[in-house]
Amino acid sequence: MLTLTHLSYHPPAAATPILQDINLKLAPQQLGLVVGPSGSGKSTLLEILAGLAERTAGLVEWGSQVLDDYELQYLAGLVFQFPERHFCGGTIIEELRLGHPELNSENIHTALQEVGLDHLSLSTAPHNLSGGQQRRLALAVQLIRQPNILLLDEPTAGLDWSMRLQLVKLLERLKEHWTLLIVTHDAGELSKIADCAWRINQGRLEAIAVSSFYQ
Repeated sequence: MLTLTHLSYHPPAAATPILQDINLKLAPQQLGLVVGPSGSGKSTLLEILAGLAERTAGLVEWGSQVLDDYELQYLAGLVFQFPERHFCGGTIIEELRLGHPELNSENIHTALQEVGLDHLSLSTAPHNLSGGQQRRLALAVQLIRQPNILLLDEPTAGLDWSMRLQLVKLLERLKEHWTLLIVTHDAGELSKIADCAWRINQGRLEAIAVSSFYQ
């Protein structure tokens, strides 16, 4: 169980807090959806949960363990918006092994199989993949780290409707084994696979019913 209690983020340069008194609970093997407009604090929330930004106040817990920023880096795997822009490897295998030179072929095959890319040659250049395949590769890069929770920032952004549907089906399968927290400005197809949802606006979070997306 991921639990956030009274989490706030107010960097010194900001006139007002970016996140204010955030409370959230997400059970294992569930998909949580945080919906809000640009500038509402969605990406900042993920960066804090990934240990990339230091919260000003509040607690982050996994199960009964209270986590500091360093421990969060091992708890969570963050897939950025447009992750293909962050690829550094010249081939699929180089991308997967960045920071993990000890990975064996079984680890690599398992991660690629999980995201439906195991049919591709490992010598394929990431930038030669389709947009949907690049998003899948970005997921495999995180899965290979074996995080407890996957964090995704606008995972369907920039994809055509067919690629979006394929990615949503993949995320639905992934939650059979992983806990996922997704932030987006438009719930769209993602709402159909969400177990719980919140709306964020001006740094404040409120729980909403998943059924509200269909009204």
